[in-house]
Amino acid sequence: MGEAWFYHLTDSPVEVTLPMLLEKSLERGQRVVVRGRDKARLDWLDERLWLGARDAFLPHGRDGGPHDADQPVLLTCGRERANGAAFLMAVDGAEVGVEDLEQVERACVLFDGNDPEAVEVARGQWRLLTGAGARAFYWAESGGRWQKKAESGG
Repeated sequence: MGEAWFYHLTDSPVEVTLPMLLEKSLERGQRVVVRGRDKARLDWLDERLWLGARDAFLPHGRDGGPHDADQPVLLTCGRERANGAAFLMAVDGAEVGVEDLEQVERACVLFDGNDPEAVEVARGQWRLLTGAGARAFYWAESGGRWQKKAESGG
């Protein structure tokens, strides 16, 4: 079973944090699927990803195209991983379930710490995944740096 990494966004928004995490994943040689809940929001993120965290192109694509299987990073609202991704990154409250952790090495849940509803959704996902025996890590921003604040399971 894969691990779940929770990122509590308080200082940096998803459009800053996501490219940084994607770049690190690609540097490790991992393909990634980014799961969202809203196509318009993914269109918006798609535009932001044309420039990576350091103003460099971040290779990616939207699902539904003829080259989904070739994409290093694939943005989707669906549950499939057409690019065979080992990493899943969920944004905007997209669901991550136990079945996802059975198929990936790591699932990252990025949630807006300034939105009480988003925090509650993430807490529910933490309880679900750790309750199923998954190893989970909770990361929070502090002074512009990420710090591991909690670890569970495994």
